Amino acid sequence: MREDVDAGLEPEVPVWAVFGDLMAGLLGAFVLILVCAIGMQLDLTSKLENEVQKRRIEAQRREALEKALAGPLAAGRVTLNNGRIGISGSVLFAVSSADLQPEGRQLLRSLAGPLAAYLRAREEILMVSGFTDDRQVRGGSKQFADNWELSAQRALTVTRTLIEEGLPSSSVFAAAFGSEQAVASNADAEGRARNRRVEMAPTPRPSNKIPGAS
Repeated sequence: MREDVDAGLEPEVPVWAVFGDLMAGLLGAFVLILVCAIGMQLDLTSKLENEVQKRRIEAQRREALEKALAGPLAAGRVTLNNGRIGISGSVLFAVSSADLQPEGRQLLRSLAGPLAAYLRAREEILMVSGFTDDRQVRGGSKQFADNWELSAQRALTVTRTLIEEGLPSSSVFAAAFGSEQAVASNADAEGRARNRRVEMAPTPRPSNKIPGAS
């Protein structure tokens, strides 16, 4: 009879074994959390270091550009804002015209050499952008269909002049923005004059590598 009773009972699992399994599970979870936390910390540190490096490079870039354009900047003939070189449209062109004025050609001649040296040293290219105010193109000749065409022709005129003055043609390209991207209100003459401008911005040279090529 005793043997029958004993045979029907499950052997008891020792408490210390259950406790050990529980502690092992908790330890494993803690280790997993710790590994994840360390991984996130390393990722955050890497991102911060990359951001600091990016800011350092950008500061060096602005400093180099300021040094290259020290003369025109000191004379107030150009502006430099966030790496973009600005020239008032009135210095370069008459209203509704894309014909370069003598003062404008002289200014571009003074910029071509320093810009070529800067671009060559940093493996960058120059984007020349034309902008207008929001007034419709005036003039009886109807030379330009709209402000897009006027801004494009002004950007091309500046681009070609820089090339004539020694900037390699492979280091510059033109872009047109018309009356978009205004920097001032077009409600008054002063604001419209600020919006009629040409900007030049050094940008990274695109890679010539064909996607998928080894």
